[in-house]
Amino acid sequence: MPFDSIDESCIQNQHKIKFLMHWFYRNAALIFQLTQKDDEIKHPTLTAVPPVSVHLYDSAQKHVMSVPPDLHQQYLQTCQNLSQPENHFVAHVLQEADKGDNSRQTKGITLKIAGNNRLVPVQRVTDEDVQVLASVLCSAVFVTGLDLRYNNLTDVGVRHIATFLQENSTLRYLNLMFNDIGTSGAELIANALHSNETLLHLRMTGNKIGNKGGMYFASMLQVNCTLEKLDLGDCDVGTQCLIAIASVLTQNRAVKAINLNRPLLYSQEEETTVRIALMLKNNSSLVELHLCKHEIKSLGVERLCEALYENCSLRYLDLSCNKITRDDVKFLGELLKQNQTLEILDLNSNRIEDDGAIYLSEALALYNRTLKALSVVSNKISGKGLVALSQAMKINVELSYIYIWGNNFDEAACMAFSELIQADRLKPNCTDVEPYEVDGHVHLAELSHGLKKHYYWTPSYGEVKNAAANASLAITAVSEYF
Repeated sequence: MPFDSIDESCIQNQHKIKFLMHWFYRNAALIFQLTQKDDEIKHPTLTAVPPVSVHLYDSAQKHVMSVPPDLHQQYLQTCQNLSQPENHFVAHVLQEADKGDNSRQTKGITLKIAGNNRLVPVQRVTDEDVQVLASVLCSAVFVTGLDLRYNNLTDVGVRHIATFLQENSTLRYLNLMFNDIGTSGAELIANALHSNETLLHLRMTGNKIGNKGGMYFASMLQVNCTLEKLDLGDCDVGTQCLIAIASVLTQNRAVKAINLNRPLLYSQEEETTVRIALMLKNNSSLVELHLCKHEIKSLGVERLCEALYENCSLRYLDLSCNKITRDDVKFLGELLKQNQTLEILDLNSNRIEDDGAIYLSEALALYNRTLKALSVVSNKISGKGLVALSQAMKINVELSYIYIWGNNFDEAACMAFSELIQADRLKPNCTDVEPYEVDGHVHLAELSHGLKKHYYWTPSYGEVKNAAANASLAITAVSEYF
Protein backbone atom coordinates (compact mmCIF):
# COMPACT_ATOMS: atom_id res chain seq x y z
CA MET A 1 0.00 0.00 0.00
CA PRO A 2 1.69 3.31 -1.05
CA PHE A 3 2.51 5.85 1.62
CA ASP A 4 -0.10 8.63 1.51
CA SER A 5 1.24 12.18 1.20
CA ILE A 6 0.03 15.64 2.14
CA ASP A 7 0.94 19.30 1.68
CA GLU A 8 0.96 21.89 4.46
CA SER A 9 -1.25 24.04 2.28
CA CYS A 10 -4.07 21.54 2.95
CA ILE A 11 -4.25 22.70 6.56
CA GLN A 12 -6.11 25.93 5.94
CA ASN A 13 -9.61 25.31 7.13
CA GLN A 14 -11.52 23.10 9.53
CA HIS A 15 -12.47 20.46 6.96
CA LYS A 16 -8.86 19.94 5.90
CA ILE A 17 -7.72 19.63 9.51
CA LYS A 18 -10.22 16.79 9.94
CA PHE A 19 -8.90 15.17 6.78
CA LEU A 20 -5.38 15.30 8.17
CA MET A 21 -6.55 13.58 11.34
CA HIS A 22 -8.20 10.80 9.35
CA TRP A 23 -5.07 10.43 7.25
CA PHE A 24 -2.92 10.03 10.36
CA TYR A 25 -5.35 7.44 11.81
CA ARG A 26 -5.26 5.36 8.65
CA ASN A 27 -1.44 5.41 8.48
CA ALA A 28 -0.58 5.16 12.18
CA ALA A 29 0.49 1.52 11.93
CA LEU A 30 2.75 2.25 8.94
CA ILE A 31 4.31 5.28 10.66
CA PHE A 32 5.04 3.07 13.67
CA GLN A 33 6.75 0.48 11.46
CA LEU A 34 8.86 3.13 9.74
CA THR A 35 10.03 4.66 13.01
CA GLN A 36 11.11 1.23 14.26
CA LYS A 37 13.33 0.54 11.25
CA ASP A 38 16.03 3.14 11.96
CA ASP A 39 18.71 1.22 10.13
CA GLU A 40 16.61 1.01 6.96
CA ILE A 41 14.73 4.31 6.89
CA LYS A 42 16.17 7.29 8.72
CA HIS A 43 13.96 10.16 7.59
CA PRO A 44 10.78 9.23 5.72
CA THR A 45 9.67 12.15 3.57
CA LEU A 46 6.22 13.43 2.77
CA THR A 47 5.56 14.20 -0.88
CA ALA A 48 3.22 17.06 -1.70
CA VAL A 49 -0.07 16.57 -3.53
CA PRO A 50 -2.61 19.13 -4.70
CA PRO A 51 -5.04 20.45 -2.09
CA VAL A 52 -8.02 18.21 -1.45
CA SER A 53 -11.54 19.51 -1.88
CA VAL A 54 -14.24 19.33 0.78
CA HIS A 55 -16.22 16.96 -1.46
CA LEU A 56 -13.28 14.57 -1.62
CA TYR A 57 -12.92 14.72 2.17
CA ASP A 58 -16.59 13.80 2.66
CA SER A 59 -16.21 10.79 0.36
CA ALA A 60 -13.06 9.69 2.19
CA GLN A 61 -14.79 10.08 5.54
CA LYS A 62 -17.69 7.86 4.46
CA HIS A 63 -15.25 5.27 3.14
CA VAL A 64 -13.28 5.21 6.40
CA MET A 65 -16.46 4.85 8.47
CA SER A 66 -17.74 1.98 6.27
CA VAL A 67 -14.57 -0.10 6.64
CA PRO A 68 -14.58 -2.25 9.80
CA PRO A 69 -11.40 -2.14 11.92
CA ASP A 70 -8.72 -4.74 11.18
CA LEU A 71 -8.96 -6.92 14.30
CA HIS A 72 -5.85 -8.95 13.55
CA GLN A 73 -3.61 -5.93 13.05
CA GLN A 74 -5.05 -4.23 16.14
CA TYR A 75 -4.38 -7.38 18.14
CA LEU A 76 -0.72 -7.57 17.04
CA GLN A 77 -0.27 -3.86 17.75
CA THR A 78 -1.81 -4.17 21.23
CA CYS A 79 0.40 -7.17 22.04
CA GLN A 80 3.41 -4.99 21.24
CA ASN A 81 2.11 -2.05 23.25
CA LEU A 82 1.45 -4.22 26.32
CA SER A 83 4.62 -6.31 25.80
CA GLN A 84 2.53 -9.49 25.70
CA PRO A 85 3.38 -12.52 23.54
CA GLU A 86 0.96 -13.28 20.71
CA ASN A 87 -1.54 -16.10 21.21
CA HIS A 88 -1.54 -17.76 17.80
CA PHE A 89 -5.02 -19.24 18.21
CA VAL A 90 -6.54 -15.84 19.07
CA ALA A 91 -4.66 -14.28 16.15
CA HIS A 92 -6.01 -16.97 13.82
CA VAL A 93 -9.62 -16.42 14.93
CA LEU A 94 -9.32 -12.65 14.49
CA GLN A 95 -7.71 -13.08 11.09
CA GLU A 96 -10.61 -15.30 9.98
CA ALA A 97 -13.09 -12.74 11.31
CA ASP A 98 -11.43 -10.04 9.19
CA LYS A 99 -12.15 -12.08 6.06
CA GLY A 100 -15.90 -11.74 6.53
CA ASP A 101 -17.95 -9.52 4.26
CA ASN A 102 -19.18 -6.05 5.21
CA SER A 103 -22.54 -7.45 6.35
CA ARG A 104 -20.92 -8.22 9.72
CA GLN A 105 -21.41 -4.56 10.65
CA THR A 106 -25.18 -4.96 10.52
CA LYS A 107 -25.59 -8.64 11.46
CA GLY A 108 -22.76 -8.88 13.98
CA ILE A 109 -20.34 -11.79 14.49
CA THR A 110 -19.45 -14.20 17.28
CA LEU A 111 -15.75 -14.79 17.95
CA LYS A 112 -15.38 -18.50 18.74
CA ILE A 113 -12.19 -18.84 20.77
CA ALA A 114 -13.18 -22.13 22.43
CA GLY A 115 -10.31 -24.01 24.04
CA ASN A 116 -11.83 -27.38 23.12
CA ASN A 117 -11.91 -26.70 19.37
CA ARG A 118 -10.68 -29.90 17.72
CA LEU A 119 -10.61 -28.65 14.16
CA VAL A 120 -7.59 -26.35 14.47
CA PRO A 121 -4.48 -26.23 16.72
CA VAL A 122 -5.48 -24.52 19.97
CA GLN A 123 -3.43 -22.40 22.37
CA ARG A 124 -5.75 -21.86 25.30
CA VAL A 125 -6.48 -18.30 26.36
CA THR A 126 -4.88 -17.07 29.59
CA ASP A 127 -5.53 -14.03 31.80
CA GLU A 128 -2.84 -12.08 29.93
CA ASP A 129 -4.39 -12.97 26.57
CA VAL A 130 -7.84 -11.79 27.61
CA GLN A 131 -6.41 -8.43 28.70
CA VAL A 132 -5.18 -7.84 25.14
CA LEU A 133 -8.40 -9.20 23.63
CA ALA A 134 -10.63 -6.95 25.75
CA SER A 135 -8.58 -3.92 24.69
CA VAL A 136 -8.98 -4.83 21.00
CA LEU A 137 -12.72 -5.49 21.22
CA CYS A 138 -13.52 -2.14 22.86
CA SER A 139 -13.79 -0.54 19.40
CA ALA A 140 -15.21 -3.59 17.55
CA VAL A 141 -18.91 -2.75 17.69
CA PHE A 142 -19.76 -5.49 15.19
CA VAL A 143 -18.62 -8.24 17.63
CA THR A 144 -21.86 -9.29 19.31
CA GLY A 145 -20.78 -12.68 20.66
CA LEU A 146 -17.68 -13.97 22.47
CA ASP A 147 -17.11 -17.68 23.12
CA LEU A 148 -14.23 -18.33 25.57
CA ARG A 149 -15.26 -21.76 26.84
CA TYR A 150 -12.68 -24.33 28.01
CA ASN A 151 -9.80 -21.90 28.47
CA ASN A 152 -7.55 -21.02 31.42
CA LEU A 153 -9.23 -17.86 32.66
CA THR A 154 -9.13 -17.15 36.40
CA ASP A 155 -10.54 -14.38 38.57
CA VAL A 156 -7.60 -12.19 37.46
CA GLY A 157 -8.59 -12.36 33.80
CA VAL A 158 -12.27 -11.94 34.61
CA ARG A 159 -11.46 -8.47 35.95
CA HIS A 160 -10.68 -7.37 32.36
CA ILE A 161 -13.88 -9.01 31.07
CA ALA A 162 -15.93 -7.25 33.75
CA THR A 163 -14.45 -3.88 32.82
CA PHE A 164 -15.19 -4.62 29.17
CA LEU A 165 -18.83 -5.46 30.01
CA GLN A 166 -19.24 -2.16 31.85
CA GLU A 167 -17.95 -0.18 28.86
CA ASN A 168 -19.36 -2.27 26.00
CA SER A 169 -22.82 -1.68 24.52
CA THR A 170 -22.96 -4.26 21.72
CA LEU A 171 -22.03 -7.69 23.17
CA ARG A 172 -25.11 -9.91 23.49
CA TYR A 173 -23.59 -13.38 24.07
CA LEU A 174 -20.76 -14.33 26.46
CA ASN A 175 -19.68 -17.93 27.04
CA LEU A 176 -17.22 -18.49 29.92
CA MET A 177 -18.08 -22.16 30.34
CA PHE A 178 -15.52 -24.40 32.11
CA ASN A 179 -12.76 -21.97 32.96
CA ASP A 180 -11.21 -21.55 36.43
CA ILE A 181 -13.45 -18.73 37.63
CA GLY A 182 -14.24 -18.68 41.34
CA THR A 183 -16.34 -16.66 43.76
CA SER A 184 -14.42 -13.41 43.24
CA GLY A 185 -14.77 -13.67 39.48
CA ALA A 186 -18.50 -14.30 39.85
CA GLU A 187 -18.79 -11.13 41.92
CA LEU A 188 -16.97 -9.10 39.24
CA ILE A 189 -19.18 -10.39 36.41
CA ALA A 190 -22.39 -9.96 38.40
CA ASN A 191 -21.48 -6.41 39.43
CA ALA A 192 -20.68 -5.52 35.81
CA LEU A 193 -24.14 -6.71 34.80
CA HIS A 194 -25.76 -4.28 37.23
CA SER A 195 -25.11 -1.56 34.66
CA ASN A 196 -24.81 -3.54 31.42
CA GLU A 197 -27.99 -3.24 29.32
CA THR A 198 -27.14 -5.28 26.22
CA LEU A 199 -25.95 -8.77 27.23
CA LEU A 200 -28.70 -11.33 26.59
CA HIS A 201 -27.03 -14.67 27.21
CA LEU A 202 -24.38 -15.61 29.79
CA ARG A 203 -22.95 -19.10 30.31
CA MET A 204 -20.96 -19.68 33.51
CA THR A 205 -21.33 -23.47 33.34
CA GLY A 206 -18.70 -25.50 35.17
CA ASN A 207 -16.98 -22.63 36.97
CA LYS A 208 -16.87 -23.43 40.68
CA ILE A 209 -18.30 -20.16 41.92
CA GLY A 210 -20.01 -21.84 44.86
CA ASN A 211 -23.07 -20.80 46.79
CA LYS A 212 -21.68 -17.32 47.52
CA GLY A 213 -20.90 -16.72 43.83
CA GLY A 214 -24.43 -17.79 42.93
CA MET A 215 -25.82 -15.30 45.44
CA TYR A 216 -24.07 -12.48 43.55
CA PHE A 217 -25.98 -13.49 40.42
CA ALA A 218 -29.25 -13.66 42.35
CA SER A 219 -28.64 -10.07 43.52
CA MET A 220 -27.81 -9.04 39.95
CA LEU A 221 -31.15 -10.40 38.70
CA GLN A 222 -32.92 -7.98 41.03
CA VAL A 223 -31.39 -5.07 39.09
CA ASN A 224 -30.68 -6.29 35.55
CA CYS A 225 -33.66 -6.11 33.20
CA THR A 226 -32.11 -7.31 29.93
CA LEU A 227 -30.42 -10.70 30.54
CA GLU A 228 -32.58 -13.39 28.93
CA LYS A 229 -30.61 -16.57 29.51
CA LEU A 230 -28.40 -17.45 32.47
CA ASP A 231 -26.54 -20.75 32.76
CA LEU A 232 -25.30 -21.64 36.26
CA GLY A 233 -25.17 -25.40 35.72
CA ASP A 234 -22.37 -27.36 37.44
CA CYS A 235 -21.30 -24.24 39.37
CA ASP A 236 -21.59 -25.83 42.85
CA VAL A 237 -24.37 -23.48 43.91
CA GLY A 238 -26.27 -24.48 47.04
CA THR A 239 -29.65 -24.38 48.69
CA GLN A 240 -29.45 -20.71 49.70
CA CYS A 241 -28.61 -19.64 46.14
CA LEU A 242 -31.43 -21.69 44.58
CA ILE A 243 -33.99 -20.26 47.01
CA ALA A 244 -32.73 -16.73 46.31
CA ILE A 245 -32.94 -17.18 42.54
CA ALA A 246 -36.42 -18.67 42.81
CA SER A 247 -37.49 -15.67 44.89
CA VAL A 248 -36.01 -13.16 42.43
CA LEU A 249 -37.63 -14.83 39.42
CA THR A 250 -41.08 -14.20 40.86
CA GLN A 251 -40.45 -10.53 40.03
CA ASN A 252 -37.91 -10.61 37.17
CA ARG A 253 -39.66 -10.60 33.79
CA ALA A 254 -36.58 -10.53 31.55
CA VAL A 255 -35.12 -14.00 32.15
CA LYS A 256 -36.55 -16.51 29.70
CA ALA A 257 -34.22 -19.46 30.28
CA ILE A 258 -32.21 -20.57 33.29
CA ASN A 259 -29.99 -23.58 33.90
CA LEU A 260 -29.58 -24.65 37.53
CA ASN A 261 -28.20 -28.14 36.87
CA ARG A 262 -26.30 -30.13 39.50
CA PRO A 263 -26.38 -27.98 42.63
CA LEU A 264 -24.78 -29.19 45.86
CA LEU A 265 -27.72 -30.20 48.04
CA TYR A 266 -27.38 -31.78 51.47
CA SER A 267 -31.06 -32.32 52.25
CA GLN A 268 -33.60 -34.86 51.00
CA GLU A 269 -36.58 -32.63 51.77
CA GLU A 270 -36.79 -31.12 48.25
CA GLU A 271 -37.13 -27.62 49.68
CA THR A 272 -35.48 -26.03 46.65
CA THR A 273 -37.82 -27.82 44.22
CA VAL A 274 -40.83 -26.65 46.23
CA ARG A 275 -39.55 -23.03 46.09
CA ILE A 276 -38.98 -23.28 42.34
CA ALA A 277 -42.52 -24.62 41.94
CA LEU A 278 -43.90 -21.61 43.85
CA MET A 279 -41.92 -19.34 41.51
CA LEU A 280 -43.48 -21.02 38.45
CA LYS A 281 -46.95 -20.20 39.74
CA ASN A 282 -46.15 -16.49 39.65
CA ASN A 283 -43.70 -16.26 36.75
CA SER A 284 -45.19 -15.61 33.31
CA SER A 285 -42.01 -15.12 31.27
CA LEU A 286 -39.78 -18.16 31.87
CA VAL A 287 -39.67 -20.37 28.78
CA GLU A 288 -36.96 -22.89 29.66
CA LEU A 289 -36.01 -24.47 33.00
CA HIS A 290 -33.22 -27.01 33.63
CA LEU A 291 -33.37 -28.94 36.92
CA CYS A 292 -31.01 -31.81 36.15
CA LYS A 293 -29.54 -33.67 39.18
CA HIS A 294 -31.74 -32.00 41.78
CA GLU A 295 -32.62 -35.25 43.61
CA ILE A 296 -36.26 -34.69 42.61
CA LYS A 297 -38.63 -37.38 43.85
CA SER A 298 -42.39 -37.75 44.32
CA LEU A 299 -43.03 -34.54 46.32
CA GLY A 300 -40.99 -32.41 43.93
CA VAL A 301 -42.71 -33.77 40.82
CA GLU A 302 -46.14 -33.27 42.39
CA ARG A 303 -45.42 -29.64 43.35
CA LEU A 304 -43.93 -28.84 39.93
CA CYS A 305 -46.98 -30.27 38.17
CA GLU A 306 -49.34 -28.32 40.44
CA ALA A 307 -47.50 -25.14 39.49
CA LEU A 308 -47.58 -25.91 35.77
CA TYR A 309 -51.36 -26.13 35.79
CA GLU A 310 -51.26 -22.38 36.43
CA ASN A 311 -48.14 -21.51 34.43
CA CYS A 312 -48.77 -20.59 30.79
CA SER A 313 -45.26 -19.77 29.56
CA LEU A 314 -42.88 -22.69 30.21
CA ARG A 315 -42.13 -24.62 27.02
CA TYR A 316 -39.03 -26.65 27.97
CA LEU A 317 -38.77 -28.62 31.23
CA ASP A 318 -35.61 -30.60 31.93
CA LEU A 319 -35.98 -33.13 34.76
CA SER A 320 -33.18 -35.45 33.62
CA CYS A 321 -30.97 -37.41 36.05
CA ASN A 322 -33.35 -37.25 39.01
CA LYS A 323 -35.15 -39.95 41.05
CA ILE A 324 -38.48 -39.96 39.24
CA THR A 325 -40.23 -43.34 39.32
CA ARG A 326 -43.22 -44.86 37.54
CA ASP A 327 -45.60 -43.66 40.28
CA ASP A 328 -44.30 -40.10 40.03
CA VAL A 329 -44.96 -40.03 36.27
CA LYS A 330 -48.69 -40.22 37.01
CA PHE A 331 -48.49 -36.53 37.96
CA LEU A 332 -46.81 -35.72 34.66
CA GLY A 333 -49.34 -37.79 32.72
CA GLU A 334 -52.25 -35.91 34.30
CA LEU A 335 -50.50 -32.60 33.64
CA LEU A 336 -50.01 -33.39 29.95
CA LYS A 337 -53.73 -34.02 29.59
CA GLN A 338 -54.42 -30.36 30.35
CA ASN A 339 -51.20 -28.41 29.75
CA GLN A 340 -51.17 -26.51 26.44
CA THR A 341 -47.71 -24.91 26.54
CA LEU A 342 -45.01 -27.54 27.19
CA GLU A 343 -43.17 -28.46 24.00
CA ILE A 344 -40.11 -30.35 25.33
CA LEU A 345 -40.02 -32.77 28.26
CA ASP A 346 -36.66 -34.32 29.18
CA LEU A 347 -36.90 -37.33 31.52
CA ASN A 348 -33.52 -38.77 30.57
CA SER A 349 -31.89 -41.07 33.18
CA ASN A 350 -34.78 -41.56 35.59
CA ARG A 351 -36.65 -44.81 36.34
CA ILE A 352 -40.14 -44.53 34.87
CA GLU A 353 -40.22 -48.16 33.58
CA ASP A 354 -43.09 -49.59 31.50
CA ASP A 355 -45.89 -48.25 33.69
CA GLY A 356 -44.54 -44.71 33.49
CA ALA A 357 -44.16 -44.94 29.71
CA ILE A 358 -47.77 -46.14 29.43
CA TYR A 359 -49.02 -43.20 31.55
CA LEU A 360 -47.25 -40.80 29.20
CA SER A 361 -48.47 -42.66 26.10
CA GLU A 362 -52.10 -42.43 27.18
CA ALA A 363 -51.87 -38.67 27.73
CA LEU A 364 -50.05 -38.10 24.43
CA ALA A 365 -52.34 -40.30 22.37
CA LEU A 366 -55.70 -39.10 23.66
CA TYR A 367 -55.25 -35.58 25.07
CA ASN A 368 -52.07 -33.64 24.51
CA ARG A 369 -51.35 -31.97 21.14
CA THR A 370 -48.63 -29.49 22.08
CA LEU A 371 -45.65 -31.62 23.18
CA LYS A 372 -43.14 -31.86 20.32
CA ALA A 373 -40.22 -33.69 21.92
CA LEU A 374 -39.89 -36.38 24.59
CA SER A 375 -36.70 -37.95 25.94
CA VAL A 376 -36.97 -41.15 27.97
CA VAL A 377 -33.37 -42.31 27.47
CA SER A 378 -32.14 -44.84 30.08
CA ASN A 379 -35.38 -45.30 32.03
CA LYS A 380 -35.60 -49.10 32.43
CA ILE A 381 -38.39 -49.26 29.83
CA SER A 382 -38.87 -52.61 28.09
CA GLY A 383 -40.81 -53.63 24.97
CA LYS A 384 -44.28 -53.08 26.43
CA GLY A 385 -43.68 -49.44 27.30
CA LEU A 386 -41.75 -48.68 24.12
CA VAL A 387 -44.49 -50.12 21.92
CA ALA A 388 -47.05 -47.98 23.78
CA LEU A 389 -44.98 -44.87 23.00
CA SER A 390 -44.74 -45.84 19.32
CA GLN A 391 -48.52 -46.28 19.17
CA ALA A 392 -48.98 -42.83 20.70
CA MET A 393 -46.79 -41.37 17.95
CA LYS A 394 -49.01 -42.92 15.27
CA ILE A 395 -52.02 -41.09 16.73
CA ASN A 396 -50.38 -37.85 17.83
CA VAL A 397 -48.81 -36.21 14.78
CA GLU A 398 -47.55 -33.23 16.80
CA LEU A 399 -45.05 -35.37 18.70
CA SER A 400 -42.14 -35.28 16.26
CA TYR A 401 -39.02 -36.02 18.36
CA ILE A 402 -38.54 -39.03 20.63
CA TYR A 403 -35.35 -40.38 22.21
CA ILE A 404 -35.37 -43.93 23.62
CA TRP A 405 -31.81 -45.29 23.62
CA GLY A 406 -30.57 -47.02 26.79
CA ASN A 407 -33.77 -48.97 27.40
CA ASN A 408 -34.46 -52.70 26.99
CA PHE A 409 -35.34 -53.33 23.35
CA ASP A 410 -37.14 -56.54 22.46
CA GLU A 411 -38.11 -57.49 18.94
CA ALA A 412 -41.57 -55.93 19.21
CA ALA A 413 -40.08 -52.56 20.21
CA CYS A 414 -37.52 -52.74 17.41
CA MET A 415 -40.23 -53.51 14.85
CA ALA A 416 -42.49 -50.74 16.16
CA PHE A 417 -39.88 -47.99 15.77
CA SER A 418 -38.59 -49.43 12.52
CA GLU A 419 -42.09 -49.12 11.08
CA LEU A 420 -42.38 -45.51 12.28
CA ILE A 421 -39.10 -44.61 10.57
CA GLN A 422 -39.80 -46.51 7.35
CA ALA A 423 -43.27 -44.98 7.10
CA ASP A 424 -41.63 -41.53 7.45
CA ARG A 425 -43.72 -40.84 10.54
CA LEU A 426 -40.50 -40.51 12.55
CA LYS A 427 -37.69 -38.69 10.75
CA PRO A 428 -34.20 -40.24 11.12
CA ASN A 429 -32.83 -36.93 12.48
CA CYS A 430 -35.59 -36.72 15.09
CA THR A 431 -34.66 -39.82 17.09
CA ASP A 432 -31.56 -41.50 18.48
CA VAL A 433 -32.08 -44.98 16.99
CA GLU A 434 -31.71 -46.46 13.52
CA PRO A 435 -33.07 -49.88 12.47
CA TYR A 436 -30.95 -52.54 10.82
CA GLU A 437 -31.63 -56.19 10.00
CA VAL A 438 -29.58 -59.32 10.74
CA ASP A 439 -30.75 -62.80 9.74
CA GLY A 440 -34.30 -61.58 9.28
CA HIS A 441 -34.47 -59.90 12.71
CA VAL A 442 -34.76 -56.13 13.17
CA HIS A 443 -32.47 -54.39 15.68
CA LEU A 444 -31.90 -50.78 16.68
CA ALA A 445 -28.53 -48.99 16.61
CA GLU A 446 -27.72 -45.76 18.43
CA LEU A 447 -27.44 -42.42 16.64
CA SER A 448 -25.63 -39.41 18.11
CA HIS A 449 -28.81 -37.37 18.21
CA GLY A 450 -30.55 -35.78 21.17
CA LEU A 451 -31.99 -32.67 22.75
CA LYS A 452 -28.57 -31.28 23.72
CA LYS A 453 -25.81 -33.68 22.69
CA HIS A 454 -23.35 -30.83 22.11
CA TYR A 455 -24.07 -29.04 25.37
CA TYR A 456 -20.65 -29.82 26.88
CA TRP A 457 -18.49 -30.64 23.88
CA THR A 458 -17.90 -29.97 20.21
CA PRO A 459 -17.59 -32.74 17.58
CA SER A 460 -14.25 -33.86 16.18
CA TYR A 461 -15.48 -33.19 12.66
CA GLY A 462 -18.55 -31.94 10.84
CA GLU A 463 -20.95 -29.22 11.85
CA VAL A 464 -20.81 -27.93 15.43
CA LYS A 465 -24.41 -26.69 15.44
CA ASN A 466 -25.90 -29.96 14.22
CA ALA A 467 -29.69 -29.66 14.45
CA ALA A 468 -30.12 -33.41 14.94
CA ALA A 469 -27.71 -33.45 17.89
CA ASN A 470 -29.18 -30.29 19.45
CA ALA A 471 -32.85 -30.58 18.65
CA SER A 472 -34.00 -28.42 21.57
CA LEU A 473 -32.34 -25.41 19.98
CA ALA A 474 -34.42 -25.79 16.84
CA ILE A 475 -37.70 -26.53 18.64
CA THR A 476 -37.88 -23.70 21.16
CA ALA A 477 -34.90 -21.37 20.94
CA VAL A 478 -34.99 -18.47 23.39
CA SER A 479 -32.68 -16.24 21.39
CA GLU A 480 -30.41 -16.26 18.36
CA TYR A 481 -27.47 -17.22 20.59
CA PHE A 482 -29.19 -20.26 22.03
